[in-house]
Amino acid sequence: MSADNKSPYNAAVIGREEINPQLLVLRVQPDAAMFDFKPGQFAVLGLLGREPRVPEAAAEEPVSEPDKMIRRAYSISSSSVERRYVEFYLTLITSGQLTPRLFALKHGSPLFLGPKASGVFTLDRVPPDKAVVLIATGTGLAPYLSMLRTMLVNETQRRFVVLHGARFGWDLGYRGELESLARLRPNFTYIPSITRPDQDPHFHGRTGRVQALVEQGVVEKESGVALDPAQADVFLCGNPDMVQAVKAMLEGRGFKTDQPGKPGTIHVEEYW
Repeated sequence: MSADNKSPYNAAVIGREEINPQLLVLRVQPDAAMFDFKPGQFAVLGLLGREPRVPEAAAEEPVSEPDKMIRRAYSISSSSVERRYVEFYLTLITSGQLTPRLFALKHGSPLFLGPKASGVFTLDRVPPDKAVVLIATGTGLAPYLSMLRTMLVNETQRRFVVLHGARFGWDLGYRGELESLARLRPNFTYIPSITRPDQDPHFHGRTGRVQALVEQGVVEKESGVALDPAQADVFLCGNPDMVQAVKAMLEGRGFKTDQPGKPGTIHVEEYW
């Protein structure tokens, strides 16, 4: 390959699992050594505009330039001790530039992976004696997977709670893994919830919006962890309406949102 034809890609897909047609778990292996990252951080994925898109994608307007790299940041869902690949939990945005191309990738397909991870949505600012309540909708679950897969191996005292909301049971990615973790780890509680139970009669679990469940005290009832800023820090990731509603509710109970240079007890990842 001549220098002027050098591929801009530096990684390849080594695993893909469709949770459903709109949700994808993608494992990406860098060609060079893996970068270090902290659970909760994100990395950049990229593809050229010439790459194919899935058939269900909406018409692209304007059409992407074929030789221009489309880059987006996505939270990493794999453990930080995993050295072979980074995993991402993606939702298909049919009108988007990048996800319709990422969904079209096959096993072995090349792509661009940024050389480092970034972000401060980590457990660094949480005192070790406090519980951690991780609240998400949709693929906002991704950074929490990384935290749990990394921390629950050794953390046997600190309490972890995941409250995850989606429309249907089949939208609850990683549900089997999280249910297994909850059975194996007495310090971990998993609370899945769906908002359209009338269309998913086989789902047996909590129903309703995440913000309503927080207000109803479901976190305390299921886990025994008090939503008290002296005892727990809360992480929020996902739908902006959920984030705003839960944040306002928690601030009413004395929680404080992170400010630059001033760590609080609410940590937010703006997802879209």
